[in-house]
Amino acid sequence: MDMLDRSSPAPLPFGTWLLTQKDKGGLIGQLATGAAADRRFPKHGDIGQVRAHLTAMQADGDMHAAIDDAELDYLCL
Repeated sequence: MDMLDRSSPAPLPFGTWLLTQKDKGGLIGQLATGAAADRRFPKHGDIGQVRAHLTAMQADGDMHAAIDDAELDYLCL
């Protein structure tokens, strides 16, 4: 008996999901637009990898706040 639920698709990685938020507006939209322009952004990364990238890029406090808000939106999917 197969115990895996194959009816629901695998969730998008956080980095991929964030890139789809460019039109959202506000800080999340700004974060997504910046991520799309960043060739080194971890597109297939999880939240930890995206946070580490923001830290390495010395992102300002607003972008760190935006990642917190984006994480909440992502987890509510």
